Amino acid sequence: MARIVVTGGAGFLGSHLCTWLHDRGDEVVAVDNLITGDVANLEHLIGRRGFTFLHHDVTKYVWVPGQVDSILHFASPASPKDYLEMPIQTLKVGALGTHNCLGLAKEKGAKFFLASTSEVYGDPKVHPQPETYWGHVNPVGPRGVYDEAKRFGEAITMAYHREHDLDVRIVRIFNTFGPRMRPKDGRVVSNFLVQALQGEPLTIYGDGTQTRSFTYVDDEVRGILALLDSDYVGPVNIGNDGEFTLLELAKLVLEVTGSSSEIAYEPLPVDDPTQRRPDLTLARRVLGFEPEVPLRKGLEQTAPWFAEKLHI
Repeated sequence: MARIVVTGGAGFLGSHLCTWLHDRGDEVVAVDNLITGDVANLEHLIGRRGFTFLHHDVTKYVWVPGQVDSILHFASPASPKDYLEMPIQTLKVGALGTHNCLGLAKEKGAKFFLASTSEVYGDPKVHPQPETYWGHVNPVGPRGVYDEAKRFGEAITMAYHREHDLDVRIVRIFNTFGPRMRPKDGRVVSNFLVQALQGEPLTIYGDGTQTRSFTYVDDEVRGILALLDSDYVGPVNIGNDGEFTLLELAKLVLEVTGSSSEIAYEPLPVDDPTQRRPDLTLARRVLGFEPEVPLRKGLEQTAPWFAEKLHI
């Protein structure tokens, strides 16, 4: 049994990680300032032995008493809607928050695990994207606050590894979806499901031919834990390499929900990537990782959660 700190532990992905870690026997300390997280995501864990919730902003000094074996740094606004509304907070948690958590890991002799993102590849000129690709990011565009925060996080994590011999892991997460997503978080899967369930037009930005790869949350967490337990240092893509246009996703959501909603088209946002798909060669080789949940099945498992949240 290990004692593991999860920052952003009340968020969508962080709360699933807390659950999986606790279920496998680890002691978990979830840290969250709740600007995008929700304690309701952790209600099933609160009061259980071996689980603690700490309401704290990691851009301030971070301290957790007692033994700490690993720190999983997942704190950050993570949807375009959130980081466009909170650009300074996003940059601060990527820079100051990562620095503070690295400091805690160094002091405790703990493993440090950084949640990075496929957004470090920007609007990629290499497809699919391997970890060796350095990316094509506009650092001064509106999306740059998230992209560059994560790129900086990767750089300082590797600097701590080289300078202080800190044991580190870096995961590059591709579009993940599933229960506990916020209905109004602005991500395409949640947008489409909410619109379909409410009988509203599904909003596609651009012509719908841009592609994404969508990972069901259980697959993402399995990959993350495999990386945590491995001895591999350096960025690793974890996602699903099935590639879909946004129009294909919209039609699949309509089928899964049985909705008669129409599709509406809006102008494409600035710096929106035209394509995104992980090269999983490294994850397959060093982790034995293989995504298992097809997009349709994942949507079928997610739609009822949204319907319950929306009281439909």
